[in-house]
Amino acid sequence: MSELVSFTQMKDGTAEDYELLGRIEAEEMKSFPDRVLGWLDTMKDSAGYQVSRLEHSLQAATRAHRAGEDEETVVCVLLHDIGDYLAPANHSEVAAAVLRPYVSEKNYWIVKHHGVFQGYYYFHLTGQDRNARDQWRDHPYYQATVDFCEHYDQSSFDPAYHSEPLSFFEPMVRRILDESRRRTWA
Repeated sequence: MSELVSFTQMKDGTAEDYELLGRIEAEEMKSFPDRVLGWLDTMKDSAGYQVSRLEHSLQAATRAHRAGEDEETVVCVLLHDIGDYLAPANHSEVAAAVLRPYVSEKNYWIVKHHGVFQGYYYFHLTGQDRNARDQWRDHPYYQATVDFCEHYDQSSFDPAYHSEPLSFFEPMVRRILDESRRRTWA
């Protein structure tokens, strides 16, 4: 049986309890890249597209890699839709929250907002404002997010495109999501 804390309310915890929880969390953090890769591996459904959600992510990341993007950006492109299953209504924000401790403010912002920016390509066909992204027109990462959607996201639904396999990106994911890179945000 694993060790357990002594408290039933956090306010009653001891230093030893929180030391135990810290050790357990440190072990869980070591397996975090495995969990993220596992989430990607579950995205094998098509959800109505001509390619699976996994293939969409692989295509997008392959395009970013082939365009010479840095490794952090490639991993963000690969993981930009991992929130689809947990929170389809705000998948961008979920993916961004997962990535935030490990990536730049720029990449965090791009992933967080890509859903609205991607709407430029179809919102007008569903009765929504295709220019909803323009509320951030003066933001320093506006154009980078436009480019992200144009070059990597909206163009990656092609069943004939030859993308790299998940195993190609796995070492990158492990490096970017390494515990040594994790930081807290105020």
